[in-house]
Amino acid sequence: MLRQEDNELLCRVGPGTLMGNLMRQYWLPALQTEELQEPDSAPVRIKLLGEELVAFRDTDGKVGLIDNYCPHRRASLFFGRNEECGLRCVYHGWKFDINGDCVDMPSEPAESNFKDKVKVTAYPTYERNGVIWAYMGPRETPPAIPELEGNMYEDYSITVLHRRNNWLQGIEGELDTVHASLLHGGHVRPEDMEPGSFAYYQSKSRAGKFSVHETDFGTSYGMYRPAEDDSYYWRIGHLLFPCFAMPPVPTLGEEARFMAYVPMDDEHTLEWSIGVRTGGPGAGRQGREYIPNSSDWYGRYNIEQKWENDFQIDREAQKSMKSFTGITGIRQQDMAMTEGMGPILDRTNEHLGTTDQMIIRTRRKLLSAARALAEDGTTPPGVDTPEAYHQRCGQVVLPRDADWWEATKVARERFEAIKV
Repeated sequence: MLRQEDNELLCRVGPGTLMGNLMRQYWLPALQTEELQEPDSAPVRIKLLGEELVAFRDTDGKVGLIDNYCPHRRASLFFGRNEECGLRCVYHGWKFDINGDCVDMPSEPAESNFKDKVKVTAYPTYERNGVIWAYMGPRETPPAIPELEGNMYEDYSITVLHRRNNWLQGIEGELDTVHASLLHGGHVRPEDMEPGSFAYYQSKSRAGKFSVHETDFGTSYGMYRPAEDDSYYWRIGHLLFPCFAMPPVPTLGEEARFMAYVPMDDEHTLEWSIGVRTGGPGAGRQGREYIPNSSDWYGRYNIEQKWENDFQIDREAQKSMKSFTGITGIRQQDMAMTEGMGPILDRTNEHLGTTDQMIIRTRRKLLSAARALAEDGTTPPGVDTPEAYHQRCGQVVLPRDADWWEATKVARERFEAIKV
């Protein structure tokens, strides 16, 4: 159970909020390269940390991310002309470059220097392997971008999904790895699995025990279940500040991938999955049918399965145990759970158990870091140590007497990307 005051502090991300100020210390994924393919192409509406912004690629191929509202009469710059290294408001012709400087003001007399006194809010961007990152923080010179290995290969895969709930609900689902054996695998019987496989151990024992570590980058968990008489089956994952997660993937250390739960605002989130390509086109989409992106603030990365159609639940499949939930797709199952909590979960009504240790510790660390930043300017974890993000996650079987953190160090800290 969380106090209402703390719940509000964790969930609110707009300008001037405690968690919003924490988030703004970091580079965050804002949009995909493919959304701004060509120089001088159409701008894109972006909601990020409660701010309404417009992204555009200028004539030189550089990406601008600026306030949606022209500082003159507050017309929307989304309707602007993207031309000659700037975005021109079509209302009175004021034109702004990627730095937010007004570079032309044709509605004013030629002798006026008014344009030199006008700026629009603009945020630095950094493009890396298909992802356009944004820095919305206070530093004149932004910190180094985090060295998240999954975004440091040219052969990459990216999927993005609009989740209509607060960011924390989504990322806490990634920290709650015990649910995988029920929500996603409750229909799986151990007798149908290969003995000695991860799936066999997971289906044989639905319960689990947690061990949690606080780290230089956030928090980490190891959840274990009985494997053989002398071993445990472990699921190892991480929360990397402020909103990155590494849930267990097949075998510990084999895959470079991470999730990002980036707040659009308090009640809408973009879930990113970024990593090395491991399959063909569409791999990892798990049956998602995407609706074409629209220009609406919430019109990007929506799928056919949604709250309004009960995520197309098949009650017959649920009843016959062809599926534990009757909902197709792991992410869609997660969405049904988190959106069903409401746009912002009231955590004062929770009843947390032993398997919620990672969630509890992570909430405490987020609140502690946000308060330390507000009270004395303490830099949050990972901001100035991009190499702290050199982690991998996954599943492994270890002897029962092994120290899981030390025994997995080599596999967890495996890092093969070329720094760019």
